[in-house]
Amino acid sequence: MNQPAPPQAAIVLVCNGPGELATWVRPLAQRLHRELPLRPLDPAAPFRLELVLVPCPNATGNEHRVAEAMGLFTRVLPARRFWGLLLRPRRHGPWPRQGVVVFLGGDQFWTVLLSARLGYRHLTYAEWVARWPRWNDRIAAMGPAAADRLAPRWRRRCTVVGDLMADLSDSARGEAPLPQGEWIALMPGSKRAKLQVGVPFLLDTADRLAALRPGCRFLLPVAPTTTVAELLAHAGERNPIAAHYGSGAPRLLQGEQGQELETPAGTRIRLVLEQPAHGPLSQCRLALTTVGANTAELGALGVPMIVLVPTQHLHVMQAWDGWLGLVARLPLLRWLLGVALTAWRMRQRGYLAWPNISAGRAVVPERVGAITPAQIAAEAADWLAHPERLAGLQDDLRSLRGQPGAVASLADLVRELLPPAAAPVPVDPA
Repeated sequence: MNQPAPPQAAIVLVCNGPGELATWVRPLAQRLHRELPLRPLDPAAPFRLELVLVPCPNATGNEHRVAEAMGLFTRVLPARRFWGLLLRPRRHGPWPRQGVVVFLGGDQFWTVLLSARLGYRHLTYAEWVARWPRWNDRIAAMGPAAADRLAPRWRRRCTVVGDLMADLSDSARGEAPLPQGEWIALMPGSKRAKLQVGVPFLLDTADRLAALRPGCRFLLPVAPTTTVAELLAHAGERNPIAAHYGSGAPRLLQGEQGQELETPAGTRIRLVLEQPAHGPLSQCRLALTTVGANTAELGALGVPMIVLVPTQHLHVMQAWDGWLGLVARLPLLRWLLGVALTAWRMRQRGYLAWPNISAGRAVVPERVGAITPAQIAAEAADWLAHPERLAGLQDDLRSLRGQPGAVASLADLVRELLPPAAAPVPVDPA
């Protein structure tokens, strides 16, 4: 029996956290599989698709399991193996001599190192800035702002492809409609520090909003890096923060449309387990959400949102990025520095939600401080009572989204950097 020929080249996507994995990596991987003969979906294909996760304080540690479940990659390397990959690539299996490394989240320098170590060509998707243009064969800029920051000698390498998130609304079309009702999305986050606060806060808010507007219906997309059991744990007695809120521990039910949480007050919250949850989310009138990539996802879907950062629990809010988050996690200084650094950052903050960062102005409301579920429920009820205001907010979000097609344009750049499929098969590097 003939064995498949060795792959001629590899496409290596590089990513850091759950948001980028869902909204950047998955769409590009799916597009590349549609346009190219790629392993693992085509075992005899000349090219293979790989995913390398890089160290990041904003990651959950479960991203590799989520990526493996997608079934789109011949190999998924967890972030904990990244340094070993740089030191001894062959220890993780053979690598074709030719390939392309594509930056899709994290620190751009990691992809500089990886592409140099493997001897592959290098493509960076730059949201705001391309930090290492000298070592990029091509740069895919989200918009003119990123392109204009390049020195003139590097601009010929740059192509403005658009916002990868702009394609999300197209992917959500044709999804099965939700049952009739005024649907509200609850998005507590995916990391432990956010879930600890977000789950009890939002359950209490849902109870209060249901009392103000009895026709409300709620859904909660379960992040791919968490589980229903973790949500229940954060809502119950095992989470000391839950005692500060009045909802109480919910029970898990099997409803007509799938699993649901029911609070002691009788509020039912539909759990959305399928990934991505763009179809159900796009049908919501309003979302109550923490900060993070989910604000970009909601903005791309055109879903009005209220962004919540309750600062009354600063000692657990250490999910910041950069060196501040790393210092706040030091075992001996965690509590003191975590409080001090987070409080400082909250005072120095600019915009936190991605639509506001992108627009440079307050498009969606951000509620930061010692906010309460009663305040947020009242504000949400006021938005829902004025559909014309919600429609205006939705129009603003759509105007920021840009035109679809960025994923296809980025896939074209990847293809340009690949060797021809008919080229002789090279030998694996030593």
